[in-house]
Amino acid sequence: MDNYLLFLGVALATILLPGPAVMLTINNSIQRGFIKSLAGICGVALGIMIVAAVSASSLGIILASSVLAFTAVKFIGAMYLFYLGYKMWRTKGEKKIGQPTAESTIRKCFLEGFFVSITNPKAVIFFLSIFPQFINVENAFLPQFMLLVFSFSLLVFVVHISYAVFSGLAKAKLSSAKSMAMMNKVSGGVFFGFGAGLVAAGK
Repeated sequence: MDNYLLFLGVALATILLPGPAVMLTINNSIQRGFIKSLAGICGVALGIMIVAAVSASSLGIILASSVLAFTAVKFIGAMYLFYLGYKMWRTKGEKKIGQPTAESTIRKCFLEGFFVSITNPKAVIFFLSIFPQFINVENAFLPQFMLLVFSFSLLVFVVHISYAVFSGLAKAKLSSAKSMAMMNKVSGGVFFGFGAGLVAAGK
């Protein structure tokens, strides 16, 4: 495979850019604690791995070439982001940050991370456009593809863990109910923005 280190650099730069998954990790770390944040990160990484695999399949080609299929997935993803934004916006700040709640189970955090990744059609387009640039057609496709997929997913996991750790350090400054309520409003607004951006984005 050609230019593997270059691929890692491109992947790292892409993952570091704040997006819905990053915002979810930060919000989980601050408000739900590291363990639940880790569950969400595992969901994000698994979702990314599946999206990457889909991008190499006929389904990925369909999403890339069919306006109807792409639009359907795009609106599903946008509605889910709106749902997360609404839920965060409505959450009040009475509970302390990181305090366990019935609503924020490890399973639910995992599924939130998974669905944020799996319902993003832009990720399929990204993988379809980026992966071929780093695959040597003279060598077997599958081993190269698997290396790229696992490398990208591992970078997602490492970067999100870093975001979670640094966000967790900010808990002390956001421990009041007022600060937590403000954090919920900001996070909710950001997810509304991501949803609107996904709806407005062209193919």
